[in-house]
Amino acid sequence: MARVVVTGGAGFLGSHLCKALLDRGDEVVAIDNLVTGSVDNVERLFGTPGFTFIEQDVSSYIWVPGDVDVVMHLASPASPFDFERIPIQILKVGGLGTHNGLGLARAKGATFFLASTSEVYGDPLVHPQPETYWGNVNPIGPRGVYDEAKRYAEAMTMAYHRHHGLDVRIVRIFNTYGPWMRPDDGRAVSNFLTQALQGKPITVFGDGSQTRSFTYVDDEIRGFLALLDSDVTEPVNIGNPGTEQTILRLAELAVEVTGSSSEIVFEPLPVDDPTQRQPDITKARTLLGWEPEVGLRVGLERTASYFRQKLEL
Repeated sequence: MARVVVTGGAGFLGSHLCKALLDRGDEVVAIDNLVTGSVDNVERLFGTPGFTFIEQDVSSYIWVPGDVDVVMHLASPASPFDFERIPIQILKVGGLGTHNGLGLARAKGATFFLASTSEVYGDPLVHPQPETYWGNVNPIGPRGVYDEAKRYAEAMTMAYHRHHGLDVRIVRIFNTYGPWMRPDDGRAVSNFLTQALQGKPITVFGDGSQTRSFTYVDDEIRGFLALLDSDVTEPVNIGNPGTEQTILRLAELAVEVTGSSSEIVFEPLPVDDPTQRQPDITKARTLLGWEPEVGLRVGLERTASYFRQKLEL
């Protein structure tokens, strides 16, 4: 049993991670300032032995009394909607928040786990993207606040590893979806499913030919734990290459799995929107023994069921 601090613990991924850690017998201290996370996401964990929730901004100094074995830093808004709404907070949690998490891990002699992102690859010129690809990022574009915050977080994490000997893990997350997402998240899966369920037009940006690879949340969390339990200190892609789809096809699938009559409409493509995204998961397969298991249609059906309940439809 380990004592694990999870920053961003009331977020979509953070709440799933907290539950998975508790299920395997670990103690969890979840920290979240609830800017994009929600107490609703962790309510089901209140009263669970070993679970503690602290409402706090990790961009400020953080301290957790007692022993800590692992610090898992997931805190960060991650929706394109948030990039324009709260850009400074995103930069601060990627920089100051990561620094504070690393400081806590170093003080406690703990492992530090960084939730990074496929956005570090930007609009990739290499396809699929291996961890050795350095990316094609516009540092001053609207998406740069998130992309560069995560790139900087990776650099700081590796600096602590090399300079202080800190035990670290870095996961690069690819377009994860599933229950407990915000209906107004602003990402393609949540947008399309909620629009379809409400019978609203489904808004596709550009002509919908851009691709993404979608990873169901249960697979992603299994990948997190496999990486945490390994001794791999370099970045590892955790994503589902088999689900790469055009955004237009994803919109069509949203209509199919919800039985909706929504029409698909097209809007201008956002600045720096990546044209394609697919993980090379050779490292995850060989070093972690991890494979994604949940197909896109099954995952969308499960997520649509959650949104139907959440929206009381």
